[in-house]
Amino acid sequence: MPGRPADYVRQLRDWKAGVDVAGLDAAGLGTYARACGWTLARAHARSGEPAEISGYLGSSDRFDGAIADFAETYADQNESDYQTFLKQVENGRIAATTGV
Repeated sequence: MPGRPADYVRQLRDWKAGVDVAGLDAAGLGTYARACGWTLARAHARSGEPAEISGYLGSSDRFDGAIADFAETYADQNESDYQTFLKQVENGRIAATTGV
């Protein structure tokens, strides 16, 4: 609902920031990745009221099955993308440091 102080703070203060990941060492990249993951998880955890979401989804397991199917398909795609990446590294099209 417009008019709440939090809405104005959010509009007046853009807290978005970025990091030049090319300049990070392995430890810094790990720290940055954890911070990004935590931030994303926190945003998703606050994205809705559990009771409202549960009421919307109803009592069937249709949504559960859809999420499980999506997760499996997404994992398969990640694996395929990684294999493609490894082939590109092997062929010299992408530079990568291994054994870090």
